Amino acid sequence: MPMTYDQAARRMVRSQLRARGVVDPAVLEAMARVERHRFTPGLSPEVAYGDHVLPIDAGQTISQPYIVAHMTETLRVRPEMRVLEIGTGSGYQTAVLLTLGAAVVSVERHAGLSDTARRRLDAMFPHADLTLVVGDGSCGYAEAAPYDRVLVAAAAPSLPEALGEQLAPDGRLVIPIGERGQQVLVIVERRGDELVRRDDLACRFVPLIGADAWPA
Repeated sequence: MPMTYDQAARRMVRSQLRARGVVDPAVLEAMARVERHRFTPGLSPEVAYGDHVLPIDAGQTISQPYIVAHMTETLRVRPEMRVLEIGTGSGYQTAVLLTLGAAVVSVERHAGLSDTARRRLDAMFPHADLTLVVGDGSCGYAEAAPYDRVLVAAAAPSLPEALGEQLAPDGRLVIPIGERGQQVLVIVERRGDELVRRDDLACRFVPLIGADAWPA
């Protein structure tokens, strides 16, 4: 009998997340609840919930479930926190953040992706505190700063200055930094006037295009 989407989601949580050390109950619950296949229409359960990156429009991707869960757990999101997300993409990571109760501002440079994500997210979270912006993610979104958390879903050559400036006191930022094709996930915390950085795991993301990142 073919696997259902619900069965694939449960297997994803068990074999891809728990087995690799994701332990935050809220993150595991959010990953189980958000229907990944709604962001990857037309794919089988095995593919939609598989342990791999998936392509979307405009040459962008949805990260593999483990990376989404790991970044979210590392970010330490709690209900009602203000979160800036850079790289809306399909809206999948946005949906996970909303499920955790965050107020999300998400910036995407591709208007078509932002529009599609808006339709999906409005249907799934009609009462969410969500702002979708089309613009240069390397500049953040100063109009709604500061943010308790910042999550960057594209790789920059270094930390964009604006993102550090828009981080609230005791805030936390997670971003892939490095060369095109190979990066390290970096965790940045604001402690007073200082930004304290530590490296996490190796990763590979599409490049962050913008004035303070990679050129188009």
